[in-house]
Amino acid sequence: MGFINDIKKILAILPKQRQNLLFSATFSNEIKKLADGLLKSPVLVEVSKANSASFKVEQVVHHVDKDRKKELLLHLVNKNSWQQVLVFTRTKHGANKLSEALVKDKITSAAIHGNKSQGARTKALDDFKNGKVRVLVATDIAARGIDIEQLPHVVNFELPNVAEDYVHRIGRTGRAGNNGIAISLVCVDEHEYLFGIEKLIKQKIKKVEINGFKVNPNIKAEPIGNRSNRGNKVNNSNQNRKVKPKNENSSSSTKPRRFASKNRRTNTSSKNI
Repeated sequence: MGFINDIKKILAILPKQRQNLLFSATFSNEIKKLADGLLKSPVLVEVSKANSASFKVEQVVHHVDKDRKKELLLHLVNKNSWQQVLVFTRTKHGANKLSEALVKDKITSAAIHGNKSQGARTKALDDFKNGKVRVLVATDIAARGIDIEQLPHVVNFELPNVAEDYVHRIGRTGRAGNNGIAISLVCVDEHEYLFGIEKLIKQKIKKVEINGFKVNPNIKAEPIGNRSNRGNKVNNSNQNRKVKPKNENSSSSTKPRRFASKNRRTNTSSKNI
């Protein structure tokens, strides 16, 4: 919705009687509100239902321990000889870290996210499209509005904390009638996110175990930062804190409090009675 001011400026110079066509890659509540304000009795034409994944995209989940995700990604890229893979991480720092690690393992890679300049993002995307870069690691900035022709593979290195973003991520493959594969590497911390995604798209995603990457059942789930789409959880950190009872007989509790008036001098001398 960052173009709303530009849209209003354009509308101000257009004639009142006109025909409008509004195109949008997504149709959120904000877009619907905008359309209702701009259009008169509009007819809605949808290519597909909201938050639905293309049937051209094969979705697969590989359960894996968190600290073995990079190892599994390398295994998949090398074993299957993938030449063009779009990999999504949850954070900008994570994108940089993973891209650098892939380069160290002799996999050409580049990172693209909001902290990169427009020039750097354009170059990384162009290098990815023309084959100079084998793996493009991105945050969700690349999940909307970027069209990579015949992109065969999308990998969720980390699941998004907003379920709708999963649909936009995997929508980068399986476009224009082509088939695509979307793979998610899911650790025990992300089971809640996976449940939310499957609920949104109204289908269970196929789970496939990779030989040599069996999950350690002794690892317990740990909270992931920024769970904005999971509701506000009560902070129980202070609930178990023991409060020391007040000792009514202690000297500190029986000390009288002194107050001095601004208009009266306080006599601090003691007097024997």
